[in-house]
Amino acid sequence: MTSQENHAARSPDCDVIIIGGGPAGTTAATELARRGHKVQLFEKNRHPRFHIGESLLPMNIPILERLGVLAEVDLIGVRKPAADFPADNERGFNVFDFSKSLEKLPGYAYQVKREQFDEILFRNAQRAGVSTYENTEVLNAATTADSASVTVRDAGGATREVRGRYLIDASGRDTFLGSSLKLKKRHARHRSAAIFAHFTGVERRAEPWTGNISIYRFRIGPGQGWIWLIPLSDGITSIGAVLAPELMKQRKGSLDEFLMEILHSVPPLKARMVNAKLHGNLEATGNYSYECREHSGKRWIMAGDSAAFLDPVFSSGVYLAMHSATNAAELVDRVLQGARERPLQRAYEREIRAGLKEFTWFIVRFTTPALAWLFANPRNVMRVEEAMVSMLSGHVFGAHQTLRRLRVFKALYYITSLFMWRDTLRYRREMRALEAG
Repeated sequence: MTSQENHAARSPDCDVIIIGGGPAGTTAATELARRGHKVQLFEKNRHPRFHIGESLLPMNIPILERLGVLAEVDLIGVRKPAADFPADNERGFNVFDFSKSLEKLPGYAYQVKREQFDEILFRNAQRAGVSTYENTEVLNAATTADSASVTVRDAGGATREVRGRYLIDASGRDTFLGSSLKLKKRHARHRSAAIFAHFTGVERRAEPWTGNISIYRFRIGPGQGWIWLIPLSDGITSIGAVLAPELMKQRKGSLDEFLMEILHSVPPLKARMVNAKLHGNLEATGNYSYECREHSGKRWIMAGDSAAFLDPVFSSGVYLAMHSATNAAELVDRVLQGARERPLQRAYEREIRAGLKEFTWFIVRFTTPALAWLFANPRNVMRVEEAMVSMLSGHVFGAHQTLRRLRVFKALYYITSLFMWRDTLRYRREMRALEAG
């Protein structure tokens, strides 16, 4: 990305250029188009296309209502009433019911096939008046104090320059600006990889928890990790394992054999997969968690995964993308109307980083003995369990009551770690040994 002062005086082709046609890009595009701005959005692939990240949060619901797509999502999604985690009880799991949050929040979310969900958002942006371009790759970008431009290449190989007044990077894990400006950095305390696939024939929870996301922990070889199980429509179930990159490198056999070895290492999950068959979309990915040092600059801003990506244990990805995109659209609209840019950008970054920090605290500790025990033995002392439900619902922005109760939970975590000091020390030794190879 370079600065091009000479194009500032040239007539712009649009007001806002958006890189990426996923949840962040389409949300920002729709919001801005509805405010009267000319928006051009560039998506390198063509919808529908497969994408991981299929579990939404209750805090997505108000955004979907605002965008006017909730009814469409309801038709293609599986209603998600709760998240369940392993526990030593008669059921074998504890349910964190979204209807029992500390603050009044939507009591449900959805599990969605992302190719369907993303296309709904994309077509909704088109209906709002956004000029969309699929199979069109952004090659480079430039900004000045009052303008932005990109060079794009279409499916036929033709290139052209597009000029605008603002640039939003919603390119997802491609992190277009993060890569070109060398802003992307791996998470210092959480290194992970993932392997996942779609299955048929997987047993679902009994009513009323049929649509739950189920989370399992596993131990295999010298390390450990966690597993998601997400029920989707048409009898499809998304299952994936998140683990240390070193464990992925040490695997023997094919990718599907390794995934099945992990899944069958957890007896309750193995029992749910007696009739399971691999359906497709088997993939592996590494370097899961990262954040960019800066999320904004002169006439540009990042939204969603382009700015940061967290381990998906709490299904925060799509919500963080759509929430940040909504805020980014508000910022861009105000700047284009003459508001001072930098103060708004600083406020934007503070809020987004604060929300990321709350999720990150739990993510980096999720496989520790103390946090595993607390999730398996929830107590609503001082309404702490309700606050956990609120956090799992995505309520981390401006959630003052929830955040105060979560501080109590964090204190309980440190006290529990002291009581479990032998397990904690063994866990830390194992982690250090695994990282050392």
